[in-house]
Amino acid sequence: MMEQLAGLDALCGPGGFGGSGLALLLGLATAGGAGGVLHCAPMCGPFVLGQVSDRLARIPPSGLCESARLSSALLLPYHAGRLTTYAALGALVAEAGVAGSAGLLPRLLPALLLLLAALLFLGHALARLAPRLRPVLALPERAPPVWVRGVRRLAGRIGANRPGGGYLLGLVLGFLPCGFLYAAIATAAATGSAAGGALAMLAFGLGTVPGLVVVGIAGHAAGRTFSRSVGFAAPLIMLGNAVLLAAMAWRVLAAPA
Repeated sequence: MMEQLAGLDALCGPGGFGGSGLALLLGLATAGGAGGVLHCAPMCGPFVLGQVSDRLARIPPSGLCESARLSSALLLPYHAGRLTTYAALGALVAEAGVAGSAGLLPRLLPALLLLLAALLFLGHALARLAPRLRPVLALPERAPPVWVRGVRRLAGRIGANRPGGGYLLGLVLGFLPCGFLYAAIATAAATGSAAGGALAMLAFGLGTVPGLVVVGIAGHAAGRTFSRSVGFAAPLIMLGNAVLLAAMAWRVLAAPA
């Protein structure tokens, strides 16, 4: 709890983004929700459904009930593993950003990172509002195929039914990137502290959980229906995040030295 409070102070305190820090966390959480529906569910859905099926198969028929199905679909250790990876990535890139800004103007690198994140979110919004622009935008959607294959191969060797297996699987699959994740990482890198970066990525990661829980409870068909029902809001969420981050970048640059 103390580390989370320190991270919040890093975002909202005098050296951070002030009151905009809370807006940043909320924006990242909603962006994670959109990313969870549009990217995480199709990419990680098979791993989620596989774990849920294995859990249900080990429940005796007399024990099958709605609460048992729900607890099996929540996959709390798996999501805790993903959140751990996201928080670690946020802390790492934020610390690297602090070290990398030593020779630059103190506010230049955070402002550039915020602008980069804003452009990434703007690009994703435009790609959905005007699909014909997608080839022109050249958004970084995925990591190199060899990286994705390596992560999936490693994940396939983890026995999710073993003690701690679900958590380890989440740790590994947290390294499967998408365009939304790149934007969130750029935002975390601009926070200026490891605690702030970790908290920013935790907010993003928590937003990705509901979409995967829906897939775990009701399967891919329901996941696709859920995606269509909230997908119309995704461009608006991305646009809102782009405006917020651009305004924060301007605030960082315009603040008195």
